[in-house]
Amino acid sequence: MRANYKMQRLYIEGDLVAGTSVAAGPDAVNYLCNVLRMKDGDEILVFNGRQGEWRASLRLEGKRKLTVQPLEQTREQPASPDLLYCFAPLKQGRLDYLVQKAVEMGAGVLQPVITQHTQVTRVGIERIEANAIEAAEQCGVLAIPRICEPIKLERLLENWDRTRRLIFCDEGHETHNPLPLLQSLPRGPLGVLIGPEGGFSDLERERLRKSPFVTAIPLGHRILRADTAAVAALALIQATIGDW
Repeated sequence: MRANYKMQRLYIEGDLVAGTSVAAGPDAVNYLCNVLRMKDGDEILVFNGRQGEWRASLRLEGKRKLTVQPLEQTREQPASPDLLYCFAPLKQGRLDYLVQKAVEMGAGVLQPVITQHTQVTRVGIERIEANAIEAAEQCGVLAIPRICEPIKLERLLENWDRTRRLIFCDEGHETHNPLPLLQSLPRGPLGVLIGPEGGFSDLERERLRKSPFVTAIPLGHRILRADTAAVAALALIQATIGDW
């Protein structure tokens, strides 16, 4: 069943059970009551990433306390997308955008990767989680991606599950058309690797190309910013061998 985009959606950490109230956090109270001007008895859709989506009723107690009472389940919880999205962290605003678009386009795991040319090495996991939840709320997503701690590229490749194909966007690729390369790959577990603003180093590109579980693809003849490359790569992969 497709998401209902006419009703406000809210992520809640607590368990969702019909007839059992769940307290909303202060940010949710402020947004629903002060920004959206919702009132006692109004209905919204809630989800927690575990128990599907529920139609729920708001219960206001004063100006600062709000509980949500699940009424009925509107969508069952789907399996988490089996797409591992690996990316070199960017500066704050562009990283926010990158995370949001990755969630919208079906990433099941978000893995920050530190490369030789990565300019941002300190990653705010809580901020990434907040952006992932916001994207899920706005776009009807029920499965919140798992957020991993940053890892160096060398370690990522050493520990990689060889049954999962890793596709990396190679700005130095000899061709411009990624479709024949993607269409030649069998469907199965996938990972996507997007490099930093400065691109991969020559040594990193060489190691990636030599790894038997890695496939290099181009993204056309134009030079793309890292956040643009992320969206372009995910769209291509999901449309050809992903879950679209």
